[in-house]
Amino acid sequence: MPLSREERQAFFAEPHVAALSVDQPGRGPLSVPVWYQYAPGGEVWILTGRDSRKAELIGKAGRFTLMIDRLDPTIRYTAVEGPVTSTEDATLDQLKEISARYLPPEMVDGYVESALREHGPSVVIRMRPEHWVSSDLGNL
Repeated sequence: MPLSREERQAFFAEPHVAALSVDQPGRGPLSVPVWYQYAPGGEVWILTGRDSRKAELIGKAGRFTLMIDRLDPTIRYTAVEGPVTSTEDATLDQLKEISARYLPPEMVDGYVESALREHGPSVVIRMRPEHWVSSDLGNL
């Protein structure tokens, strides 16, 4: 059963790890797991390395897709696709925000220190949700 606009936005606002897909000329799309941030009715943003393949391909394509799913308490998924609205250098506050969304509080500072040391400069890429596909398949 398709989710209502409110249901799919609320589900997407939960901290799921998303599968990001973006066009990759001459190959199938690049599909990788990512952390993301979203509030109902707003834009989606991801944080990735400035020189990463994701950032390069998203820059060329100008759009990308994120898909999340769960199995419990019911089988549910939501995918959203849309155009990039901006790419900007990531701030320390943004790195802390997205880390705190996915990690227990006691792990955030250590992860942030490690990410700054090991991953190099990052960017925040924002996307305006344009096309949604969602469903709750219930308890199969």
